[in-house]
Formats: sequence, structure tokens, C-alpha cells
Amino acid sequence: MEKKFPRYLSAPFQILWFEPDELGVMCLFFVLALMFGYVFWALVFAAPYGYSVLKRKYPRGFFKHMLYFAGLTNLSGYPSFFEGRFLE
Repeated sequence: MEKKFPRYLSAPFQILWFEPDELGVMCLFFVLALMFGYVFWALVFAAPYGYSVLKRKYPRGFFKHMLYFAGLTNLSGYPSFFEGRFLE
């Protein structure tokens, strides 16, 4: 049984030159453009570019932590934010 091993372990998964989170932002604005039109067509490519510029300023995992602090998602395998002590 053969399994393919990634060539570069630290390289992120990409579709063309977009990473999956940037592609998700693009798809969101594409759906909004199909529904409402107008300025959303310009944002189909402008929003992922702005997101990628913002993403480069912060360390990896920034977006997931921001969703956690906003209360929209949970981080599994980690103690809650309000834990006073954590013993491994």
C-alpha cells in the first residue's frame, strides 16, 4: 500500500496561488455577488487579497484564535481561556 508523502511539510496546501482560507473568502464574496451583484463583484478578488495582506502581518493560527475569542468556535485539546493553572 503506497501513500504519497508531501514534498515540503511546512508548505501550505494551495489551489492555484490561493490558500484554502483565502479561497473560502473568495467563494463567500462570489456567492454574495451572485445574489446581490454590484460591489460584491469587485470584492471577489479584492477581499482575498486584503485578507492575505492582513494574514501575513500575524502569526499562523491568528484567524482561528480570533474566531475563538469571538465565541464562534472551540479549540479542541486545549484548556479554556479562563483556566488559572494547567497541568500536562
